[in-house]
Amino acid sequence: TETGCCDDETIVNKRDFFWKLAYLAIAAGVFLIDQSTKAWAVRQLRFGDDVQVFPGFLNFAYAQNTGVAFSMLDDHGDPGRWGLSLVAMFAAALVLYFFWRTPRSDDRILGSLALLLAGIVGNVTDRIRLGFVVDFIDVQFGSWHYPTFNVADMAIVTGAGLMIIDLFLSKRKQEAEAGENPESAIRNP
Repeated sequence: TETGCCDDETIVNKRDFFWKLAYLAIAAGVFLIDQSTKAWAVRQLRFGDDVQVFPGFLNFAYAQNTGVAFSMLDDHGDPGRWGLSLVAMFAAALVLYFFWRTPRSDDRILGSLALLLAGIVGNVTDRIRLGFVVDFIDVQFGSWHYPTFNVADMAIVTGAGLMIIDLFLSKRKQEAEAGENPESAIRNP
């Protein structure tokens, strides 16, 4: 058509755009769940009223994390708080950049990036607003005790795990394709 309003590329781009918005809506949902559960933890658990969900395995216990994962870098006060916040905001910007550049057909990567974004934004929101990240999920196996975490941490770990799985599956697929077509492997090492 002369106007170019209805060509296939425009329709596909709009469709891709709306699919990506759906992934961002999921990220927003994970963010809201994270912030809601942290608000609950502050109200219900802050004064030592721990909840034993499965005694000896899963508890809800309030904790404040001023550092990063496993409370590393937690002794740096306000400069550390703002430094970690800037690093997290930069990481969120990178995740968004890669999110918009990822093809719509790559659902595993889009999903993992959406989860990473939700987790990063959830924790940086706490850090900026409160000066620390609220953690409350406490898991243990006998004498082994895992560091307390939150929903944002779960989103980050799940997103990173999906990316690692995708890395291995993509490598396998490339190896299988190279095995089926050895001439292309020679031309494109």
